[in-house]
Amino acid sequence: MSEQRLGMVVDLALCIGCNACAVACKQENDVPLTKFNTWVESWDVDDGGRISRANLPKLCNHCENPTCVSVCPTGASYIADDGTVQIDVNKCIGCKYCMAACPFGVRYTNDETGDVHKCTFCHHRTANGLLPACAGTCVTGARLFGDLNDPESDVAQRLAEADDAQVLFADRGMSPSVHYLGLDKMMGMERVSAVHKGGNVKTPYEGRQ
Repeated sequence: MSEQRLGMVVDLALCIGCNACAVACKQENDVPLTKFNTWVESWDVDDGGRISRANLPKLCNHCENPTCVSVCPTGASYIADDGTVQIDVNKCIGCKYCMAACPFGVRYTNDETGDVHKCTFCHHRTANGLLPACAGTCVTGARLFGDLNDPESDVAQRLAEADDAQVLFADRGMSPSVHYLGLDKMMGMERVSAVHKGGNVKTPYEGRQ
Protein backbone atom coordinates (compact mmCIF):
# COMPACT_ATOMS: atom_id res chain seq x y z
CA MET A 1 0.00 0.00 0.00
CA SER A 2 1.26 3.47 -0.87
CA GLU A 3 2.27 5.75 2.01
CA GLN A 4 0.51 8.54 0.16
CA ARG A 5 -3.08 8.32 -1.00
CA LEU A 6 -4.32 11.31 -2.93
CA GLY A 7 -8.06 11.82 -2.79
CA MET A 8 -10.91 14.29 -2.93
CA VAL A 9 -13.81 15.45 -0.79
CA VAL A 10 -16.76 16.97 -2.65
CA ASP A 11 -19.16 19.08 -0.59
CA LEU A 12 -22.45 18.77 -2.48
CA ALA A 13 -23.94 21.68 -0.54
CA LEU A 14 -21.36 23.96 -2.20
CA CYS A 15 -21.54 22.61 -5.78
CA ILE A 16 -23.64 24.94 -7.95
CA GLY A 17 -23.39 22.90 -11.14
CA CYS A 18 -21.53 25.61 -13.05
CA ASN A 19 -19.38 23.01 -14.88
CA ALA A 20 -16.25 25.16 -14.54
CA CYS A 21 -14.52 22.00 -13.33
CA ALA A 22 -15.40 20.12 -16.53
CA VAL A 23 -14.27 22.99 -18.74
CA ALA A 24 -10.98 23.41 -16.85
CA CYS A 25 -10.33 19.68 -17.10
CA LYS A 26 -10.95 19.62 -20.85
CA GLN A 27 -8.57 22.51 -21.39
CA GLU A 28 -5.86 21.15 -19.09
CA ASN A 29 -5.96 17.58 -20.38
CA ASP A 30 -7.00 18.13 -24.00
CA VAL A 31 -10.04 15.88 -23.56
CA PRO A 32 -11.72 15.06 -26.91
CA LEU A 33 -15.12 16.42 -27.85
CA THR A 34 -18.04 14.40 -26.41
CA LYS A 35 -15.67 12.84 -23.82
CA PHE A 36 -15.25 13.84 -20.17
CA ASN A 37 -12.71 13.11 -17.44
CA THR A 38 -15.06 14.81 -14.99
CA TRP A 39 -18.59 16.17 -15.32
CA VAL A 40 -21.57 17.27 -13.23
CA GLU A 41 -24.91 15.48 -13.33
CA SER A 42 -27.75 17.86 -12.44
CA TRP A 43 -31.45 17.43 -11.77
CA ASP A 44 -34.31 19.04 -9.85
CA VAL A 45 -35.52 17.62 -6.54
CA ASP A 46 -38.50 18.15 -4.25
CA ASP A 47 -36.82 19.59 -1.18
CA GLY A 48 -39.60 19.61 1.39
CA GLY A 49 -42.17 21.20 -0.90
CA ARG A 50 -39.82 23.50 -2.77
CA ILE A 51 -37.85 22.72 -5.90
CA SER A 52 -34.07 22.68 -5.58
CA ARG A 53 -31.26 21.72 -7.90
CA ALA A 54 -29.12 18.67 -7.13
CA ASN A 55 -25.60 18.56 -8.56
CA LEU A 56 -23.40 15.47 -8.45
CA PRO A 57 -19.83 15.77 -9.78
CA LYS A 58 -18.46 12.54 -11.27
CA LEU A 59 -14.87 11.45 -11.99
CA CYS A 60 -12.57 8.47 -11.55
CA ASN A 61 -12.72 7.47 -7.89
CA HIS A 62 -9.08 6.29 -7.77
CA CYS A 63 -10.06 3.29 -5.66
CA GLU A 64 -7.75 1.55 -3.22
CA ASN A 65 -8.98 -1.81 -4.56
CA PRO A 66 -9.78 -0.98 -8.21
CA THR A 67 -11.42 -3.66 -10.35
CA CYS A 68 -10.11 -1.90 -13.46
CA VAL A 69 -6.56 -2.73 -12.43
CA SER A 70 -7.32 -6.33 -11.52
CA VAL A 71 -8.89 -7.14 -14.92
CA CYS A 72 -6.31 -5.37 -17.11
CA PRO A 73 -4.41 -8.09 -19.03
CA THR A 74 -1.37 -5.95 -19.88
CA GLY A 75 -0.79 -3.92 -16.72
CA ALA A 76 -1.78 -0.72 -18.50
CA SER A 77 -4.02 0.20 -15.56
CA TYR A 78 -2.00 0.40 -12.37
CA ILE A 79 -1.82 2.02 -8.94
CA ALA A 80 0.84 4.75 -8.82
CA ASP A 81 3.07 5.60 -5.87
CA ASP A 82 0.68 8.38 -4.81
CA GLY A 83 -2.21 5.91 -4.54
CA THR A 84 -3.95 7.09 -7.70
CA VAL A 85 -5.07 4.83 -10.52
CA GLN A 86 -3.29 5.61 -13.77
CA ILE A 87 -3.18 4.26 -17.34
CA ASP A 88 -0.04 3.61 -19.39
CA VAL A 89 -1.42 4.15 -22.88
CA ASN A 90 1.66 2.49 -24.37
CA LYS A 91 0.51 -0.79 -22.79
CA CYS A 92 -3.21 -0.34 -23.48
CA ILE A 93 -4.57 -2.65 -26.20
CA GLY A 94 -8.09 -1.20 -26.14
CA CYS A 95 -9.75 -4.42 -24.93
CA LYS A 96 -12.16 -2.36 -22.76
CA TYR A 97 -12.10 -4.89 -19.90
CA CYS A 98 -11.44 -2.01 -17.52
CA MET A 99 -14.44 -0.09 -18.84
CA ALA A 100 -16.68 -3.09 -18.24
CA ALA A 101 -15.28 -3.62 -14.74
CA CYS A 102 -15.61 0.00 -13.56
CA PRO A 103 -19.03 0.60 -11.94
CA PHE A 104 -18.55 4.37 -12.08
CA GLY A 105 -18.60 4.61 -15.89
CA VAL A 106 -15.71 7.06 -15.94
CA ARG A 107 -13.48 5.52 -18.64
CA TYR A 108 -13.72 6.13 -22.37
CA THR A 109 -11.88 5.23 -25.53
CA ASN A 110 -10.08 7.68 -27.76
CA ASP A 111 -11.92 7.32 -31.07
CA GLU A 112 -8.74 7.93 -33.06
CA THR A 113 -6.28 5.69 -31.19
CA GLY A 114 -8.57 3.15 -29.53
CA ASP A 115 -6.81 3.35 -26.16
CA VAL A 116 -8.60 4.09 -22.90
CA HIS A 117 -8.48 7.32 -20.92
CA LYS A 118 -9.97 8.80 -17.74
CA CYS A 119 -9.34 11.29 -14.94
CA THR A 120 -5.75 11.12 -13.66
CA PHE A 121 -6.26 13.66 -10.84
CA CYS A 122 -4.06 15.77 -13.17
CA HIS A 123 -1.04 13.65 -12.28
CA HIS A 124 1.27 16.00 -14.20
CA ARG A 125 0.17 18.82 -11.88
CA THR A 126 -0.09 17.02 -8.53
CA ALA A 127 3.39 15.50 -8.98
CA ASN A 128 4.64 19.09 -8.90
CA GLY A 129 2.62 20.19 -5.89
CA LEU A 130 -0.30 21.72 -7.79
CA LEU A 131 -4.01 21.02 -7.48
CA PRO A 132 -5.95 19.15 -10.15
CA ALA A 133 -7.47 21.62 -12.60
CA CYS A 134 -11.01 20.86 -11.42
CA ALA A 135 -10.24 21.57 -7.77
CA GLY A 136 -8.16 24.63 -8.57
CA THR A 137 -10.91 26.24 -10.63
CA CYS A 138 -13.94 25.39 -8.44
CA VAL A 139 -15.55 28.76 -7.71
CA THR A 140 -17.19 27.67 -4.44
CA GLY A 141 -14.45 25.43 -3.07
CA ALA A 142 -16.70 22.39 -3.31
CA ARG A 143 -13.74 20.16 -4.20
CA LEU A 144 -11.00 19.63 -1.61
CA PHE A 145 -7.94 17.66 -2.68
CA GLY A 146 -4.97 16.23 -0.83
CA ASP A 147 -3.39 13.25 0.90
CA LEU A 148 -6.01 11.16 2.69
CA ASN A 149 -3.23 9.43 4.67
CA ASP A 150 -1.91 12.72 6.07
CA PRO A 151 -4.00 13.71 9.13
CA GLU A 152 -2.74 17.29 8.79
CA SER A 153 -4.03 17.74 5.22
CA ASP A 154 -7.15 19.81 4.54
CA VAL A 155 -8.88 16.88 2.90
CA ALA A 156 -8.20 14.47 5.79
CA GLN A 157 -9.29 17.01 8.39
CA ARG A 158 -12.51 17.76 6.50
CA LEU A 159 -13.30 14.05 6.37
CA ALA A 160 -12.58 13.67 10.09
CA GLU A 161 -14.96 16.53 10.90
CA ALA A 162 -17.78 15.32 8.67
CA ASP A 163 -20.57 13.07 9.88
CA ASP A 164 -22.16 12.62 6.46
CA ALA A 165 -19.28 11.51 4.23
CA GLN A 166 -20.22 8.80 1.73
CA VAL A 167 -18.69 7.11 -1.31
CA LEU A 168 -20.39 5.78 -4.41
CA PHE A 169 -20.87 2.00 -4.65
CA ALA A 170 -19.65 1.48 -1.08
CA ASP A 171 -20.92 -2.11 -1.20
CA ARG A 172 -18.40 -3.07 -3.90
CA GLY A 173 -15.46 -3.08 -1.47
CA MET A 174 -13.33 -0.91 -3.77
CA SER A 175 -12.61 1.85 -1.21
CA PRO A 176 -12.96 4.93 -3.45
CA SER A 177 -10.74 7.94 -2.77
CA VAL A 178 -13.52 10.38 -3.73
CA HIS A 179 -15.83 11.16 -0.81
CA TYR A 180 -19.09 13.10 -0.98
CA LEU A 181 -20.60 15.19 1.81
CA GLY A 182 -24.40 15.26 1.82
CA LEU A 183 -24.83 12.42 -0.67
CA ASP A 184 -27.46 10.47 1.28
CA LYS A 185 -29.55 13.59 1.85
CA MET A 186 -29.44 14.60 -1.80
CA MET A 187 -30.16 11.14 -3.16
CA GLY A 188 -33.01 10.73 -0.68
CA MET A 189 -34.99 13.62 -2.20
CA GLU A 190 -37.53 12.91 -4.94
CA ARG A 191 -36.24 13.64 -8.43
CA VAL A 192 -38.66 15.82 -10.42
CA SER A 193 -36.77 16.38 -13.67
CA ALA A 194 -34.49 14.67 -16.15
CA VAL A 195 -30.84 14.18 -15.20
CA HIS A 196 -28.55 16.29 -17.36
CA LYS A 197 -24.88 15.71 -18.17
CA GLY A 198 -22.91 18.20 -20.21
CA GLY A 199 -26.11 19.93 -21.31
CA ASN A 200 -27.66 16.70 -22.60
CA VAL A 201 -30.32 14.47 -21.07
CA LYS A 202 -28.67 11.44 -19.44
CA THR A 203 -31.77 10.02 -17.71
CA PRO A 204 -35.26 11.08 -18.89
CA TYR A 205 -37.94 12.14 -16.43
CA GLU A 206 -41.04 10.00 -16.56
CA GLY A 207 -43.11 11.99 -14.12
CA ARG A 208 -44.09 11.45 -10.51
CA GLN A 209 -44.97 7.88 -9.63
